[in-house]
Amino acid sequence: MNNPPRPDPAPNSGAIFDELLVMLVAQGDGRAMERLHARWTPRLARAALRYTGDAEIARDLVQECWIGIWKGITRLRDPARFRSYAFGVLHRKGADFLRGAIRERNAASGHALDDYSEPSCAPQQGDGISLQQAFSALPPDQRFAAHLYFVEGLTLSEIAEAAGIAQGTAKSRLFHARRKLKAALGETYPEPAKENHCE
Repeated sequence: MNNPPRPDPAPNSGAIFDELLVMLVAQGDGRAMERLHARWTPRLARAALRYTGDAEIARDLVQECWIGIWKGITRLRDPARFRSYAFGVLHRKGADFLRGAIRERNAASGHALDDYSEPSCAPQQGDGISLQQAFSALPPDQRFAAHLYFVEGLTLSEIAEAAGIAQGTAKSRLFHARRKLKAALGETYPEPAKENHCE
């Protein structure tokens, strides 16, 4: 039985206020940027922590993310797309951070970059683990897509835009993340919604 697609949510007052702030920031309003920063830092920090698995790296990542957002926000043509834009900047900066961390770790241990494998803390069937541990065991790209879908409520097209990937790839990452979470937790999570589009 397929789950019905999630309808596109009507913009709420928070999303409309974010759009207004983005327009004001694009016009050079520093106070609007401060307000946008205050509203979005907790969301970006939560996503960064989920993506990296390390609180210190997540804090640094959020700072780098805001530098990227600040530099590029004037080029954002549709303020309604700020949500996927902000998470996209976070994803790109996060990928850079993770590649650098892997290089540093491999250089310190004498391993080649190709020797990197997923963390050995992958949950075993039957383990009583928490949702946090289950998310942490996912590969970074699946963890990021799952966070954006299950926690932040982004659509498949928004996740694809944020990660800079095709919508089918986003759906595949969500499928694999959901399967792994389900196996780790022994619970059922909703299938990623299909979005209406012409083929």
